[in-house]
Amino acid sequence: MASNVTPLPARDGGKAEGLALDDYLPFRLSVASNGVSRLIARAYEDRFGLSIPQWRLMAVLAEGPLSPQAIVARTAMDKVTVSRAAQGMLSRHLVTRTASQSDGRSHTLTLTETGRRLHAEIAPLALAYEAALLAGLAPAEVAQLKRLLQRLEGAAARLSGEG
Repeated sequence: MASNVTPLPARDGGKAEGLALDDYLPFRLSVASNGVSRLIARAYEDRFGLSIPQWRLMAVLAEGPLSPQAIVARTAMDKVTVSRAAQGMLSRHLVTRTASQSDGRSHTLTLTETGRRLHAEIAPLALAYEAALLAGLAPAEVAQLKRLLQRLEGAAARLSGEG
């Protein structure tokens, strides 16, 4: 893993000086992400029988057919998670798998008509959850939050050697 980061000197017990978990941005982002995912997962699982990875797969495929490799890149889910989500959706006839014309080892996933109908049913719920989560923020704050998250994603990609 490539890294341009120099660690802070360790103190007693090997803890980096000044690390307060509740003030540590990666921790806060993880906690916020997990909380939002849990909230939404209950609704998708209970009402539609979809896991969060299956919903993410459905959401990206609603934008057009993709290979599993492209889905991994687009969603930051690992290959195993994408594969399991796709298998579950294939068994429910929500997606189809078509062999790649250019690479015999790869394939493309596409939403079926059933998958598109289910997405059309879920999308308004997803947007309602987003609106409820952002209700306490001004529109300018929402726009700034989105810009800052994109910058953090870019910085993380560069630091990991992926960007």
